Amino acid sequence: MSRKESIVRERIERRARRAGVEASGVLTARLAEYVELLRHWNKRMNLTALDEKDDGLDRLIIEPLVAVSHVPHEGRVIDIGSGGGSPAIPLKLAAPGLSLVMVESKVRKAAFLREACRQLEIDDVVVETGRYEALLSRPELHEVHDLLTLRAVRVEARTLRGLQAFVKAGGIVALFRGGGGSDVPVDLEPPLAWEATYPLVRTLRSRLVVLEKRDVDGKRR
Repeated sequence: MSRKESIVRERIERRARRAGVEASGVLTARLAEYVELLRHWNKRMNLTALDEKDDGLDRLIIEPLVAVSHVPHEGRVIDIGSGGGSPAIPLKLAAPGLSLVMVESKVRKAAFLREACRQLEIDDVVVETGRYEALLSRPELHEVHDLLTLRAVRVEARTLRGLQAFVKAGGIVALFRGGGGSDVPVDLEPPLAWEATYPLVRTLRSRLVVLEKRDVDGKRR
């Protein structure tokens, strides 16, 4: 481990403890390696807003670590608009039993995601280059995922109608949100129903909004 990675690892461990999360040394070392990959690639392209402040680490690393306790640890997960890989890659590192699909429309960002998974030796990951709307025409992706993750400030009802097609009945949609807006998406429609909203990082006022996909009769599975 390089000196830079060691410093980042210490910061991750400190910020995780502050958020009430216990993370193993192996996990924080891999997360530090991921952060350094982001930093290196950010010099060539705008992957994500990664700065030297703790807020950057909190958003990209600590939020997914806190969210782990509120999502499945096994099964299939699809992450929409993966960008620089958060929350998907930290979630996968913390819960290696997940089978991950990352969807990213920009070719260069998708290339980074593949390279990051290769260097971090993450197995059972697929990167789909394109918009999620194009994947809706692929029946093998319909209603097979236990978890869908999305980092977004605002999600329209029309978007959720499309995204829920990837999630099996009884599965969940996890929305990573900042401090603004309602805990419950506006105009939420069946088969999705609000399940809970959990705080993530206090200083960011960030939240995890969890929606459950119900059966056609509206019941929990």
